[in-house]
Amino acid sequence: MDTIVSLKQAIEQIVKEKGIDRQVVIEAMEQAVLSAANKKYRNTRNLEAHYNNDTGEVELFEYVVVVEEVQDSYTEISLDEAREMDPECEVGDELGEKIDSGDFGRIAAQTAKQVIIQKVREAERETVFNEYKDRQWEIVTGQVRRFERGDLLIDLGRAEAILSGKEQMPREVYRPGDRIRAIITDIAMTTKGPQIILSRTHPQMLAKLFEAEVPEIGEGLVEIVNVVRDPGSRAKIAVSSNDRDIDPVGACVGMRGSRVQNVVSELRGEKIDIIPWSADMARYVCNALSPAQVTKVFMDEEQRTLEVIVPDDQLSLAIGKRGQNVSLAARLTGCRIDIKGEGSPEENELDAFASFDGTLVAEEELDEAAEAEQQTVQEELETP
Repeated sequence: MDTIVSLKQAIEQIVKEKGIDRQVVIEAMEQAVLSAANKKYRNTRNLEAHYNNDTGEVELFEYVVVVEEVQDSYTEISLDEAREMDPECEVGDELGEKIDSGDFGRIAAQTAKQVIIQKVREAERETVFNEYKDRQWEIVTGQVRRFERGDLLIDLGRAEAILSGKEQMPREVYRPGDRIRAIITDIAMTTKGPQIILSRTHPQMLAKLFEAEVPEIGEGLVEIVNVVRDPGSRAKIAVSSNDRDIDPVGACVGMRGSRVQNVVSELRGEKIDIIPWSADMARYVCNALSPAQVTKVFMDEEQRTLEVIVPDDQLSLAIGKRGQNVSLAARLTGCRIDIKGEGSPEENELDAFASFDGTLVAEEELDEAAEAEQQTVQEELETP
C-alpha cells in the first residue's frame, strides 16, 4: 500500500510543481516501466504497460498469439496450451497475462527513472513553448541571470530568454540580479528547448511602451503609424488620430509630458520626437524634420524624392548631428530627402553632405564638414 500511495503522490507532486498535464506524467511512468522491462527481457517479448488508477500501480502485460505450431516461444503459444487459460480461444487470438512489474533490479529502476526525467523535461519544454508562442511583440520583465559571450541570459520565471549584445542598448550596464524589461521578438523550439529572443533596441519596443502608457492607443483612438530609432540616442514616432477631437501628439506627450517622460526613462534618456502623421507627403516630411523649420518643399512623387529648403540658421538643426535628424526622417517617411539652405550653394558648406535616403552619412565626411564650417567661422572672427 505504501508503494501505491508513494506512486500516486509522486504523480500528483510532478503535476503540481511542474504544471504538466497528469496524462503526460502517467504516460511517462508507463513508458518508464515498459522501457525497463524491455531492457530486462532484451526486447524478446510483446509487452504493454498500463497505469491502474484504482490501485496506483503500473501494470505490465505480456501478450502472445495463439498458433497451431509455435515458432517463437516468447511471442506465440500453442492452441492446446492457450485453451488451458481460455477454453474459447482460437488460432490467431491474442492472449494477455499480467506479469510482475516490480522485479527489474537496480539497472531497470534507473532506466525507468531516466525515461521519466526525460519525459518530464520534454513536457516542461512543450509547456513553456505553448505559453510563449503567442506572445511575440509583448514586453516582459525578467531578472539578469548571467552573461555568456556578451549576451544576457534573462530569467522570466518559468523560462530563460536571451538578450544578445546587438539587441542591448548602448552604454547600458547590467549585473546578475538586476531587473530588466525587453520585448519578445522571436520564439522557436530547438533541440535544447524553447528559445526566447529579446530586444531593447527594436522599434516595436518603443511602440509597445507608448501603447502601455497611452490608453487612447489601446482603445484604437490613436494609431502608431511608424517608428524608427537610433537606440539609446534618438527616435521618431509618427502617430495619427481616428477621432477629430483627439490630438494624437498631445495624447502621447501626456499632461506636462508625463507619458512620454515615462517612456524616455525606461529607454535611459533616449530622445523621442513625436510626429503627427499626414497623408500629404510634403507636410509629413516637414513634420518629420522637426524641430527644424522648413521654408519650401519640392517633391518628385514618382521617385519619392523631396528637395527641402530650410533657413540657413536651421540647416545644421535639420541635418542633425552626424546626419541623424534627417536620416531618421527619411526612414520614417520612406522618402529620399535632399536638404539645402536658402543661400546659394557656395555659401552652404554642408550642401555636399545633405542628401539622405534613410542611411547615415559617413561620419568622417560629416566630421570634416563640421570642422571646415568651424574653421571658416573662426577665420572670419579673426579677420579685422
